[in-house]
Amino acid sequence: MKLMVVGGGGREHAIIKKLRENPTVTEIYALPGNGGIARDATCVDIGAKDIDGIVKFAVEHAVDYAVVAPDDPLVLGAVDALTAQGIPCFGPNKAAAIIEGSKVFSKDLMKKYGIPTAEYEVFTDPESALAYLETAPVPTVIKADGLALGKGVVIAQTRDEAKAAVRSMMEDKVFGESGSRVVIEEFLTGPEVSVLSFTDGKTVVPMVSSMDHKRALDNDEGLNTGGMGTIAPNPYYTAEIADLCMETIFRPTVDAMNAEGRTFKGCLYFGLMLTPKGPKVIEYNCRFGDPETQVVLPLLESDLLTVMQATTNGTLTPDLVRFSKGHACCVVMASKGYPGKYETGFAIDLPDDVADGVYVAGAKLKDGVLVTGGGRVLGVTATGETLSAAIDAAYASVKKISFENAYCRRDIGARALKAGKE
Repeated sequence: MKLMVVGGGGREHAIIKKLRENPTVTEIYALPGNGGIARDATCVDIGAKDIDGIVKFAVEHAVDYAVVAPDDPLVLGAVDALTAQGIPCFGPNKAAAIIEGSKVFSKDLMKKYGIPTAEYEVFTDPESALAYLETAPVPTVIKADGLALGKGVVIAQTRDEAKAAVRSMMEDKVFGESGSRVVIEEFLTGPEVSVLSFTDGKTVVPMVSSMDHKRALDNDEGLNTGGMGTIAPNPYYTAEIADLCMETIFRPTVDAMNAEGRTFKGCLYFGLMLTPKGPKVIEYNCRFGDPETQVVLPLLESDLLTVMQATTNGTLTPDLVRFSKGHACCVVMASKGYPGKYETGFAIDLPDDVADGVYVAGAKLKDGVLVTGGGRVLGVTATGETLSAAIDAAYASVKKISFENAYCRRDIGARALKAGKE
């Protein structure tokens, strides 16, 4: 089979490596891919948002199955366009991808169908939003309605911070039209949990849970990032909580999307907060999370392509999806200065004996040499029978990899280890 994976980051690299395990796969094209992905797939210089280019390539190269991984092309309708040309896809169509594409839609959906989430208000003009903030409790959360490269959420500790966020989104248009509407919502407290799930629109099968580390610096300090590392499973996510989430969140969300005529097929991501009043949804994503994918897929014992095809064909069953009982840890190696200003173009020394567990996010080939090309450069993942073993193995691999200005957090998994002992 000839496969096509749309996207070019660490998440896509993890997906590609897992898909390669299927013996029927003869070719994987990555559009656009990156310099590290080039080790495992044929990279094609077509951007993830170039829907016409993606479809044209897939048709001309007789692609048998496509995986659309990032949010932008899903929200733009890449699955619809490919399906119209007879190419089966993993991922939701445009109508279903709105669950991530519009925070207003997702919040209204949860309110309508009684799915637990934070209290919220929606605003379409800055004057009303600023007036509301005069009496709103703080801390409060300000969210741009549309996609904003994962940066459209501000947790404001004071009214002044909240007002500045509203002005930035609605008046200065820092996120373009994504900030035309904003959601101002209640600040929730409790452990955060990421749960990715496979669904064919009828059956929903959660994957192993994970814990992301968003802050740039140790001890959860510094600026928010796209993710500096992650571990799986999340110790806060017990079997009892998992059952409660299935009953009150996962199943009701899939049913709600069906009721709205927006049947969701693909990977539905649940960002959860385990509050004192029970699990609540912080956000939905319409695709695999990054870097959560880099710890979830290494623990998947089932064949990924078979599971993906079942979501497309409507034949998904729980027994098709099996995970190991082990643990995984991913440490992100970033360019010093990220998520602020940083330099790129430095050669990466990536020894062969650790390459299997490395997912390349921001790198390119220059004269045959792999060099840094982004803020988050590599995700270094290891598995183990215990979380401690997985963490130790991941950091042992980090020590073997080098590039100038390399930076990583040194405490990935520490919070989870502590939680496991409580």
